[in-house]
Amino acid sequence: MDTDTGTRRPRQNLPHFMFLLACMVFFFITGCRKTDENYCPPPPLVVTDIDGNKYHTVAVGNQVWLAENLRVAHYRNGDPVLPVTSPEIWSSLTTGAYCSYLNLPENALVYGYLYNGYAILDDRNICPAGWHIPSEAEWSTLIRFLGGEMVAGGKLKEAGLDHWENPNTGADDDIGFTALPAGYRNDSGVFGNQKISAIFWSSSGYNTDHQWYHYLYYNYQGIYRDYFHNMQHGFSIRCIYDYVKEEMGKK
Repeated sequence: MDTDTGTRRPRQNLPHFMFLLACMVFFFITGCRKTDENYCPPPPLVVTDIDGNKYHTVAVGNQVWLAENLRVAHYRNGDPVLPVTSPEIWSSLTTGAYCSYLNLPENALVYGYLYNGYAILDDRNICPAGWHIPSEAEWSTLIRFLGGEMVAGGKLKEAGLDHWENPNTGADDDIGFTALPAGYRNDSGVFGNQKISAIFWSSSGYNTDHQWYHYLYYNYQGIYRDYFHNMQHGFSIRCIYDYVKEEMGKK
């Protein structure tokens, strides 16, 4: 099991941190909404999952997202998510599973784990308490706030070439989302595209065998949306806070 010892955290200079803190305070003071209750807890600057891993958060418009890829090995209730290294087992699963890219634990410390589609739909919940897998509506809200699908990818990607391949088109990471190119594991158990692409699951299904997902590329500043790859694929997870600021509109 990975711990947060030595975990990479997004680079944050003081002005960026103070801006984020101000956004969080404004979010709390001006109110928020959850569909089934009126209570609004303050959005945290740091979130701890059930394994003790810590994640920074980022406010974007009326939403709060984790600023790091998920790297938890247990569901919220403490049950383990199945770790799978074997490509044969990975390709045959119909239950939740995760892995590190190339099965190397050091990759998880930077890029998080890759989870299959069954893990994101498990009703034991893989995100920390108060957080969930974003729906298509929530992804759309994020993309619209950032100026649309043709430019949103660059605003989400980590800037520079520390993790992304050259040219990392359009990347500025002004908002602090710090999307990293964790790559994928396909339905044959083969890994690919680390440093090339970042692919994030959506909780919204296209049909019983496919979920929507969103992906970013090293040579494109937009964000793509697709459902082609099936549930046996392994992608990254970014969790979103359960509450949104009331004045910023509906989900």
